[in-house]
Amino acid sequence: MDYDQFLTIVERAGGAAGVGADRATAVTLQTLAERISPAEARHLAGELPPELGPLLFTADPAEGFDVDEFVRRVAERGDMDFPTATRAASAVFTALSRALSEREFAHLVAQLPKDFVLVLPTGPEILPAGAFLERVAQRAQLHDGDASRVTDAVLQTLAERIAAGEVDDLISRLPFPLHDPLRAGRSVDGDQARRMSVETFLDRVAEREGVTPQEAFVHARAVMTTLHEAVGEEFHDVVAQLGPAYAALWSG
Repeated sequence: MDYDQFLTIVERAGGAAGVGADRATAVTLQTLAERISPAEARHLAGELPPELGPLLFTADPAEGFDVDEFVRRVAERGDMDFPTATRAASAVFTALSRALSEREFAHLVAQLPKDFVLVLPTGPEILPAGAFLERVAQRAQLHDGDASRVTDAVLQTLAERIAAGEVDDLISRLPFPLHDPLRAGRSVDGDQARRMSVETFLDRVAEREGVTPQEAFVHARAVMTTLHEAVGEEFHDVVAQLGPAYAALWSG
């Protein structure tokens, strides 16, 4: 594959809109070089069109940042907003998946944390944040601004209740605006789920929102039902950690 063919793939994958395929490619590869080891960056440069090699040059060790920081750096380098940077990064990874052999691309992906599924071409479709909040608003009969506040309260409390590893799995299946409350509630004490009755769960949601436990139940049900739709089969792992006492928040 030559340089022009690589840029054509980036463009067709939607990464050039308002940015340009060459710019999207440059800022994404420069950021990728910061995330992977120098040895992997050199190997990757040798497998790509020669025009792309200098973009991957680095003498510094790999930095252990997550996908949020990756997209933030792409956005900063390219003077883009977050959605544009996400599309650009995803398009460049699509081009990489076609320029490299299946084995080489798998080796690259293996160096990245699970949450990079958001920008990888094999990742599941992610429900946009606006659509998520709209569904919550409809279910709980809320205004859009209130839906955001409610969703944050429920997701932060959920992240306090379930294991840290499961929080990470949810982050990999949800849009960026919903990551912060999950990270805020994520346990730093290990990967064990916390014990918390459903009554305590709702009390915490109510306290965060400044509403009654009865209102918190309606809000939590709206968010959890929407979460189920958004993450699909991953929700079964959440259910397994919460237990049957929580079933009223998404069924019946």
